[in-house]
Amino acid sequence: MSTASSRSDRRTSPVFLGIVAVTAVTGWAVWTDFAADARIAVFLFVTSAWIVSLCLHEYAHARTALHSGDISIGAKGYLTLNPLKYTHALLSIVLPVIFVIMGGIGLPGGAVFIERSRIRGRWRHSLISAAGPLTNLLFAAVCTAPFWLGLLDGVPLVFRFALAFLALLQVTAAILNFLPVPGLDGYGVIEPWLSRKFRAQVEPFAPFGLLAVFGILFIPEVNRAFFEGIDAILGGLGISDLETYCGQNLYRFWTTRDEFCQSFVS
Repeated sequence: MSTASSRSDRRTSPVFLGIVAVTAVTGWAVWTDFAADARIAVFLFVTSAWIVSLCLHEYAHARTALHSGDISIGAKGYLTLNPLKYTHALLSIVLPVIFVIMGGIGLPGGAVFIERSRIRGRWRHSLISAAGPLTNLLFAAVCTAPFWLGLLDGVPLVFRFALAFLALLQVTAAILNFLPVPGLDGYGVIEPWLSRKFRAQVEPFAPFGLLAVFGILFIPEVNRAFFEGIDAILGGLGISDLETYCGQNLYRFWTTRDEFCQSFVS
């Protein structure tokens, strides 16, 4: 059987379209204050939009690999944007969502299996790894554009807060995933340029890189410094730390409600 991609291998999955539909409907509910509980609407909107970005992140890896020589990608279902087709749905979808719920950190997993032996050229290998976080940067640009372009006059504050929190997730995802830590895309970018001996020594630690980064971010001093840097970046893009704070407070509907943020919720 040929491993080349057929048209059906590239057809957008109904699962992905369903997630996009949930994002659109819940985004509308947040905008119009239609939901009985705005905090739950914010939670569903941000979570579904975050999952959409995770699917696009993995799709970018797969699509770049396809054009770099791995024609087996299509047969694996990675070009359909279906998150259920990933090698490890736990790493690509479940864990990133848990990270958002627990700490407000956007940290994508990585679970598309690429047959690297089919790909020639170190630059191609690096580009495949970079494609995912570059997609998060593009998603972040879309989320932040209304702020730095001044297009939010008259936009409901609850929607503005939710969009600010979603932007924070995309910026943190891009920055963290570009770290040169085994198991993250940043390491994948530089790995082709490292010696075989060094790569062999580091390889056993790759499965733990993602969890190690998340664990380090739970150190108060590191967490504080990291988010101060994120606040500075977002501030330069027109998003205040108050907006991201209220966005996260509204998102975490199971926590104590901040009175100021709550004043914008029906």
